[in-house]
Amino acid sequence: MSPTTPRTTPRPRVLSGMRPTGRLHLGNYMGALYNWVNLQQDYDCYFFIADLHALTTDYADTSELHRNIQDVALDFLAAGLDPGRAVIFKQSEVMHHAQLCTLFSMMTPIPWLERVPSYKDQQAQLTDKDLNTYGFLGYPLLQAADILLYKPDFVPVGADQVAHVELTREVARRFNALYGPRSTAAAAHLAATASDKERLAALEGEARTVQEILPEPKVLLTPSPKLPGLDGRKMSKSYNNTIMLSEPEADLRAKLKTMVTDPARIRRTDPGNPDVCPVFDLHKVFSSQETQQKAAEGCRSAGIGCIECKNWVADAIIERIAPIQARRRDLESRPSVIDDVLANGKDRATKRAQQTLDEVQLAMGLR
Repeated sequence: MSPTTPRTTPRPRVLSGMRPTGRLHLGNYMGALYNWVNLQQDYDCYFFIADLHALTTDYADTSELHRNIQDVALDFLAAGLDPGRAVIFKQSEVMHHAQLCTLFSMMTPIPWLERVPSYKDQQAQLTDKDLNTYGFLGYPLLQAADILLYKPDFVPVGADQVAHVELTREVARRFNALYGPRSTAAAAHLAATASDKERLAALEGEARTVQEILPEPKVLLTPSPKLPGLDGRKMSKSYNNTIMLSEPEADLRAKLKTMVTDPARIRRTDPGNPDVCPVFDLHKVFSSQETQQKAAEGCRSAGIGCIECKNWVADAIIERIAPIQARRRDLESRPSVIDDVLANGKDRATKRAQQTLDEVQLAMGLR
C-alpha cells in the first residue's frame, strides 16, 4: 500500500485497538487481527487492548476484566503480533488517553456524540444494561483521544467502520481551528463582527493553512471477509454463535455440525445452493479453491451431505489455526512474557503520547 499523505514517521503510522471481551473468535481474527499482523511489515504500528472502552458497557461487573485482558494479549501474540515490530499495550496503563479525552470533552458539542449511529443502536440492543452514563455517551470521544494521541497516518478498518473514524477527524479539525498557531489572531480579528458559526468556520480555514497540531487520520481499508456465526448471523459473542480462535478440535467440529445451512435443503437428496449457505461462506475464507469447487458442486448436485461439507471446512479451519494454538500454549506456559510485552509497550506508548499531550496542553494555554 502506498499512502499519499505526508508521513509523520519514516514509515506511515497506524493505530487500532480491541476491547477485551475474553478469548478472541474467528470473526475477531479475520476481521482485524489477521490484517494487523500483515501491517507490521510496512507500517509503524500501535495496537492496544481497550480496557477503558470495556467499562463503557460492562462497568457493573469487572470480575472477568483482568482475565479477559490476559486472554486478548495471548491471542495477539499467538496470532503473530510482534512486540519487536509493533507497540502492544493496555489502554488504561497510558493515562494520557483519559487526559486527552477530558480536554476534548471541553470543546466537543454534545450533538456530535448523540448522532453517532452505535449510540442508539447499542442502547436498543443491550437492554439488560443501564447505558445512560456519561462514559457510554462519550466513548466516541475516548476513541478520538486513543487515535489522535499517537498522530497516526491511518486507522485500519473494514468498510463498515469508516463512519466511526469521521468523528475523530471532526474533533481534530475543531481542535486545530480553536487552538492552532493562527487561532488566537484569527479570533481577535473576527470577534467584533462575526457570529459564533462564522468565527468557527473562519478559524477552521485558518487552521488548514498552517501545520496542524493534530493531523486528521485517514482510513486504511483492510479486507474484512463475511464470517457468519453458527446461526448464520454475524459472528459475535453477544449472539453466542462463535468459534473461538483457541477452540479445541473436538469442540470446533461439534459446533460446526450444528451450523445452519441452506434452509431449502431439508433432505440429504435435496440439491442446495452454496450462495445462500453460511457454511460455504466459511469455505470462501478458509478452504482452498479446489475444496470450494468440490463443496459447491457437491451441494448443487446433492452429491454430498451437509455434514461432509462441514467436515471439509472444519479441516481447513483447524489447519489454519493449529500454529496459532501451538504458540498460545507455549505462551501460557510462560506468563511473564505477557507482562513483559505490555510493560514495554506501556513505556513506548507513554513516550509517544506524552509528546502529543504536551503540545495539546501548550496550545490550550495549560502550560
